[in-house]
Amino acid sequence: MRKMSRKYKIAVLPGDGIGPEVVSAALKVLEAVQEAMKGLELKFIFGEAGYNCIKKYGTNVPKETIEMLSETDACLKGPMTTPEEPGSPPSAAVTIRRTFNLYANVRPCRSFPNVPALNPNIDLVIVRENTEGLYFGEEFEVSPGKGIAIRLVTESASEKVARIAFELAMKRNHHVTCVHKRNILRITDGIFRGAVFRVGKEYPSVYLDEVHVDAMAMRLIKEPEKFDVIVVTNMFGDILSDEAAQIVGGLGLAAGGNIGDDYAMFEPVHGSAPKYAGKNKVNPIATILAAKMMMEYLGEKEAADLIQSAVIKVLKEGKVRTYDLGGRSSTFDVAEEIASKIKEI
Repeated sequence: MRKMSRKYKIAVLPGDGIGPEVVSAALKVLEAVQEAMKGLELKFIFGEAGYNCIKKYGTNVPKETIEMLSETDACLKGPMTTPEEPGSPPSAAVTIRRTFNLYANVRPCRSFPNVPALNPNIDLVIVRENTEGLYFGEEFEVSPGKGIAIRLVTESASEKVARIAFELAMKRNHHVTCVHKRNILRITDGIFRGAVFRVGKEYPSVYLDEVHVDAMAMRLIKEPEKFDVIVVTNMFGDILSDEAAQIVGGLGLAAGGNIGDDYAMFEPVHGSAPKYAGKNKVNPIATILAAKMMMEYLGEKEAADLIQSAVIKVLKEGKVRTYDLGGRSSTFDVAEEIASKIKEI
């Protein structure tokens, strides 16, 4: 174990619905990591964000929260409810991504022991452009019953996310797949594809191929083990990453990181599931794995490996499992079991 002091300020946004429960579970695991890693100090700074803020502040990400985030090293964010009515504020995640230019959404997808998956050898990462495209909801009604949405794709943003994908592939299996629909969206996806292939020339040791998004949706079911790093535009990436999560056991195991040049936010991929709020029932592993990704981002690989190893041990034993994995354990049962494994490793 490294002994030198390493101190980090972590912004914590518990969120809505089941958010406070799964975030509390992840913090319990991080506290166990601090005990195991001498010299590691994590100062948790709590902030408000989400649907619960709209009535109080008129926005789901108050100014005070943005200021707090700017003074921290990274953010652990719980799931938040996004209102669907026209004119409502954008999602809290979108607001934070825009404010801090978190241009790459990184979503690992791997098979875990004792968890149903299409293939036991799945280990891929979806790298999704995070600042443009249809997902940002730039739309308007030109006349009653006739709406237009803007799909902005720029060369600069595409090159940034492509570089993240290639750097990640260099640490993995040296394979990047560019996903697009250039045969139909010839200008916007043409810009994206062109940027990815230009950046690819800087990484001659990485094999680069391409797949249309509809074919990729099929191939994730047919042969997911053949992919390593998938780089894709915003809306397509949002859809594919949920599909990828399901083929390895569901959203309860899916974590994501929103990465920029100077800041990053980590969160579970799943939503706020308000019908389960307060029931101590849902799977906290996605949020715990988001905390693991956060430790990697901070350069604390040993701490990240501790979390990963503990999660795998608990899943392999199969004794403590939430309902989505066929068990009866509670959210905090799982957190306590993973934390105890960290102390044993």
